[in-house]
Amino acid sequence: MPHRSPSRQSPLPSRDGIDAAWIRFPDFSPWTTVGEAISVRYPAHWERFAQRLASGEVVDQGGLPVHEDTSLRRGMTLFYYRDLPVEDPVPFDITVLYQDCNIVVADKPHFLATMPRGQHVAETATVRLRRQFRLPELTPAHRLDRMTAGILLFTIHAGVRSAYQELFARHGVTKEYLAIAPHSPDLTFPLTRSSRIVKPRDAQRACEVQGEVNAITHIDLEEHDAVWGRYRLQPVTGRTHQLRVHMNALGIPIRGDNLFPNVTTVTPADYSKEPLQLLAQTLAFTDPITQLARRFVSERTLTGL
Repeated sequence: MPHRSPSRQSPLPSRDGIDAAWIRFPDFSPWTTVGEAISVRYPAHWERFAQRLASGEVVDQGGLPVHEDTSLRRGMTLFYYRDLPVEDPVPFDITVLYQDCNIVVADKPHFLATMPRGQHVAETATVRLRRQFRLPELTPAHRLDRMTAGILLFTIHAGVRSAYQELFARHGVTKEYLAIAPHSPDLTFPLTRSSRIVKPRDAQRACEVQGEVNAITHIDLEEHDAVWGRYRLQPVTGRTHQLRVHMNALGIPIRGDNLFPNVTTVTPADYSKEPLQLLAQTLAFTDPITQLARRFVSERTLTGL
């Protein structure tokens, strides 16, 4: 059963830093009761969900308990606390670089997911910081892949969330990344890679396809030896896996990438292997609340050059 992050107002507060999950049903459906809808839609999870319904652990948008025989209303949304997976602790700290009454800026390590999803729930940057600073509404304004390290911006409360998220949506943020990748004497830098990137539903990785450009990255080579180069990447857009896709398309996949050029199996709790050599090094913007110029620089480094 999918545990969606709360894109809508939940009547259930976060519990120990973890938001309630939710399920939304379509406006038109063939089912008449909540129990019928869940048992048909998620048969593998019905037994556990029936227990939740019987014990009053599932509520509707108004916070009222929902039961198996509750009538299924048009566009109904259910909220509940998920069963948490057993997680191996990620043995790296997340560093806070800045905090005021509106935002927290953190320096995320490799291996730590940005926010709860799938098997990564408590061991995520969002939940760790919520617990550490007792900030139940702390929410990332953008995301980094689990294997990418570097600067993450969080909003502290819901009242300012949209202002900072809109910065990223309208490309009002300047982001620079560092990457270690093969050195190719056949490429001339600086260059700009422009393409259309899509991530098919249920696919592990995004890919380039024909069509209107929706992904642009400026790339420069800072230094190199005979084998490896250190590259500075400036994404203009923010598509899923954009930097990894663009570097791979140039024939210089980022060192340690388990998705490009080929998908390789990674043991989740194996922290001995070199991680993806990609670092979100700087983040700069004009603060939408204070109108002050902000620029944050990661204290982390890459290996290999």
